[in-house]
Amino acid sequence: MATPRPVTLRVFSLNCWGIRFLSRKCDQRYGMIGDLLESERHDVALLQEVWSERDFLFLKRKLVSSHPHSHYFRSGVIGSGLAVFSRHCIQNALLCPYTVNGYPFMVHHGDWFGGKAVGLVILDVYGLKINVYVTHLHAEYSRNKDDYLPHRIVQSWELLQFVRHTTGSADVVIVGGDLNMHPEDLGNRLLRSYTGLRDCYTETDTFDGCEEGITLIADNHFTKKQDLIPFEKGIRIDYILIKGSGSVNIRCESMSTTKGSVPGQPFPYSDHEALTTELVMTCSEGGACCSKRNTVVSGVALNEQMDATEQACAVVKEELDHTEALRVKAMFLPAVALLLLLVHSVVLCSGGCSSLSTGLLGVVCLGLLVSGALLYIFFTMQLKALREALAQMKLSYADLQARVSGCRGSVSPLSVCSPELQREE
Repeated sequence: MATPRPVTLRVFSLNCWGIRFLSRKCDQRYGMIGDLLESERHDVALLQEVWSERDFLFLKRKLVSSHPHSHYFRSGVIGSGLAVFSRHCIQNALLCPYTVNGYPFMVHHGDWFGGKAVGLVILDVYGLKINVYVTHLHAEYSRNKDDYLPHRIVQSWELLQFVRHTTGSADVVIVGGDLNMHPEDLGNRLLRSYTGLRDCYTETDTFDGCEEGITLIADNHFTKKQDLIPFEKGIRIDYILIKGSGSVNIRCESMSTTKGSVPGQPFPYSDHEALTTELVMTCSEGGACCSKRNTVVSGVALNEQMDATEQACAVVKEELDHTEALRVKAMFLPAVALLLLLVHSVVLCSGGCSSLSTGLLGVVCLGLLVSGALLYIFFTMQLKALREALAQMKLSYADLQARVSGCRGSVSPLSVCSPELQREE
């Protein structure tokens, strides 16, 4: 059992915007971020978009005295971009990549190549077992036409499932990172309703930072103003979420954000503002009783879970239909290639085709065949991931419905869903 005295933990989170050769002032900004962490000596620093392992190693060398423990999560083509630096011992680490993460052919967005994921480090802080999660979800890009909403919903679902199933023995749970969601977006409601995580911004005793806790602000030197439309002041998409346990209570005593350019510097740390929270953990009185009480979920919470789950099912089902249509279109590419080859063969037999045109046509047909095959495979994988997420959501919805009606185990997963969710996946 941990010491009964309160334990204070300072947690830092920042999307570093570290895309080499694309993000501006990378070297200078990483130097500034390192200086900040070294001087402020946060207990835990959760970083996102550290896309280059070289930059992680630079920070690791710089912070060897202030943050001797660190872990870099490797995933995808260029990495997950997730890194953790800690003053306390990291006992274990685990990475869970998200199964859907954009499209490889949307190169200008690039999320697919980043291997978005959630990383877990388990810390020993004065005898307390603390599960710390760092994550980065798919970007929105357009509020009016959000093509990636289903992907973020599935990522939110996988995040909450990962948190739920890995926190059994934890005294404290902390989740930080760039969720790319507004506070009341569907994915955020899913995450909070299922896990019981509390938003430090709404829970803190004192706050010093940007208005309304905004982390992507219009006044930031690197922010593209068109990305904030229709939110002129900016948006809050970066979070630190917390939850205690039956044996340990946790509260956010204070929270702050950076406010654009760094004092004495012509530019800020990143295109996102950094978050810093001071958390206070105390041992609960009557831990066993508290633990039992915390397992009880109110009817309001159950209804929130059901509403969010039903909406999520509808979004994922719509994306399933869309992805199935894309897979069908992908099958047309090889068909077109074969048709071109057939036409070419007829023309060739009649002697009306040059060797140059034959070669060019061969290259085009080969490209169509390979592209069609790769897209078909990709969309098939997407369909499987979406169907799996939808099946999990339906199971959870069935369980929630049974708990509300008091007849657990007497209904099937599909019989309790709304009519539009009972259709075959």
